[in-house]
Amino acid sequence: MSKPSQPSPSIPVSSADTRLERALDRNETVEETVKQSSAELFVINAVLKQEIPEHVQTGDVAQALQKTGELEGKIQASADDLAHVNELLEQEIGERADVERELAATKVALAKAKAR
Repeated sequence: MSKPSQPSPSIPVSSADTRLERALDRNETVEETVKQSSAELFVINAVLKQEIPEHVQTGDVAQALQKTGELEGKIQASADDLAHVNELLEQEIGERADVERELAATKVALAKAKAR
């Protein structure tokens, strides 16, 4: 995921932006962990289905295999949701940085106007 552009060094970054950036970094880490977990569960489920003979895949075993498949889908959906949230956070951080740059420029213009 791409990082939003950082404000110029002369414009201070608000603590809200810093918190949002930390939240985004954490979410990206969690997203990657969830994706890896989903992939590992997929492999485990595939191996179990392949290695457990069909005639044994009944009752509790069949139900367990089905549940792992369902769980894999839920985990993947959660990873997708996290990716979407991360995109929204990136947009919010970018928008806030833009607003802060505009505010700083307005403050400079106002100070110049008052100095005249």
